[in-house]
Amino acid sequence: MTILDRYVFKELLGPFSVSLGILCFIVLTKEMLRLVELLVTNGVSLPAILEIIATLMPSFLVLTLPMACLISSITTFSRFSFDKELVAMRAAGLSLLRIAVPVFVFSFCVFLGTLLLSQWGQPWSSISLKKLAISLIQDQLTLALERGVFNEPAKDMMIFVPTPEPGEQATGIFILDQRDPEQEIIITAQTFQMIRNPQRKQFGMRLHEGEIHHVPREGAQHHQLAFSTYDLKMNLAPALAVETPRRPDYEQIVTALDQSDWRDIKMLRRLMEYYKDLGFPVAALILGILGMPVGIVSKRSGRMRGFVLGIFIMVGYYLLNVLGEFSVTALLLHPFVGAWLPNVLLLLITWRLFYQASRR
Repeated sequence: MTILDRYVFKELLGPFSVSLGILCFIVLTKEMLRLVELLVTNGVSLPAILEIIATLMPSFLVLTLPMACLISSITTFSRFSFDKELVAMRAAGLSLLRIAVPVFVFSFCVFLGTLLLSQWGQPWSSISLKKLAISLIQDQLTLALERGVFNEPAKDMMIFVPTPEPGEQATGIFILDQRDPEQEIIITAQTFQMIRNPQRKQFGMRLHEGEIHHVPREGAQHHQLAFSTYDLKMNLAPALAVETPRRPDYEQIVTALDQSDWRDIKMLRRLMEYYKDLGFPVAALILGILGMPVGIVSKRSGRMRGFVLGIFIMVGYYLLNVLGEFSVTALLLHPFVGAWLPNVLLLLITWRLFYQASRR
């Protein structure tokens, strides 16, 4: 790389880092209330909260990396144009295409990062987040029962805890246990406390002063048993099992569409997502180049102008994606056309603006 290439590349890094941090913070604010609730209400430690944020970052970066690439390109070349540095480069005999080489390299790096995150980062984030949730349940949290509603902590089990009157202590619990179809029972108790065994992924309740009711299927008898203390165990291992999310492959999707004469809306969307797996990272590459002519023709009025222009362009791009998805679900376009039409239009706009900027 020449001195000029390194200079342009370096100038792109500053706005890119700042805009990426701002965008990630904006996206994170959506989850901030839930994280604060975990920290304050449920007693989750601060390191665990930071681990949750780190696990969510791959999903955030897939959205924010292309936007940050566009904003950095707009901001950098807007400053070059305003400070007449671009005029000096052109006066030295450099074409706009030659100046765009470091921008293309920078955008290609963002493209690779977005591609890796979309293909492997997001699935890893989904699995890791579920494992982290299980770890929090086992190590820090107890089985939470919301009062006044029917809770289903395990399959085929319903628990109701009444809401206490103002100034009174909560008493009473109702449990419907249908885990054994031949031995469906109803349990009532005056008080209870939570017990757990994290090693075996078992949780339970220690009930005090209650009764167990059992009505056989024929309904001819009613069995009732009173107890002073009773331990009710719940095996949550099946519910806490972590499975790798699997999506249907291309052949399965096409086979399902052939069987429905290509009218299955759900499968059409899945096929469109299959094509978008590569289409969205490619958009990051195009957006980086688009930022050059947009930054050149725009008058510099502060760093926020590039940020606002970048957000405006990304909103237009996402609207094109929504339009493409609507056209596919309305059976107007093939899923491949609907997935790649926004990129094609974006590429045509980029070529037109780049050509006009090079002729200035």
